[in-house]
Amino acid sequence: MFKQFTENINANQAYLLFSLGIFFVFFIVVTVLLIRTRKQHVEHMSDLPLQDSYTDLPQSI
Repeated sequence: MFKQFTENINANQAYLLFSLGIFFVFFIVVTVLLIRTRKQHVEHMSDLPLQDSYTDLPQSI
């Protein structure tokens, strides 16, 4: 199936496939980073708008 695509690729289609590849790599990297994010960090970031000062920040981030 992919052999048919690669045999008939002209310059415009190569750019399209390259941009599609970049999108998928970016999407996979963002998904991996999201899965690996610690729950403490997410809780800390969600509490930031509610804090009155920066003195209550935890030191272990």
